[in-house]
Amino acid sequence: MTKLLKPIFTLLLLALAYPHTSDAKGAKEETYLSQEDFLTQTFNEGVPTPKALWLTKSVKPTVKEILGHDYPAARIRYWRDGNRSAWILEEIGKVKPITTGIVVEDGKIARLKVLVYRESHGWEVKYPFFTDQFKETELTEKKRLNKNIDGIAGATLSVNALKKLSRLALYFHQVTEPKDSEK
Repeated sequence: MTKLLKPIFTLLLLALAYPHTSDAKGAKEETYLSQEDFLTQTFNEGVPTPKALWLTKSVKPTVKEILGHDYPAARIRYWRDGNRSAWILEEIGKVKPITTGIVVEDGKIARLKVLVYRESHGWEVKYPFFTDQFKETELTEKKRLNKNIDGIAGATLSVNALKKLSRLALYFHQVTEPKDSEK
């Protein structure tokens, strides 16, 4: 009996001695581009003063339609220079938020960049082969993207999160577009 317990006890000690990495492995927060660098790259003539879009009663229903839930903030910071706006938005992939920078120009996506990724799977969405698909994408009257975005095997939830955020940025761009009297 003692001969049987010794190997089991040794295995138990080894298991306790090594850190458990099943959740932490690959799931650490990775910053690919800072907010400041994203904005500097977006606005060559200098980053405009940030503005705030309040998620009012008139805006919230469409936000909920796009995301499938309410946005977790009451207001969204954004930057606008003429027909170009920049949005830094977050959406949950599987369990953690993906921070994404989206540039909209003349009602079309000019750039989509994953700034911070926190999930253990689906990180391939950060690469240009995926994000470049969003360029020139517009929002239809039904608040859908006018182009098909190809998915990535094993990254469905991350892909869906970025599709939702791109729709949201396009919608927010429309909502904040200066009226003719303000131009």
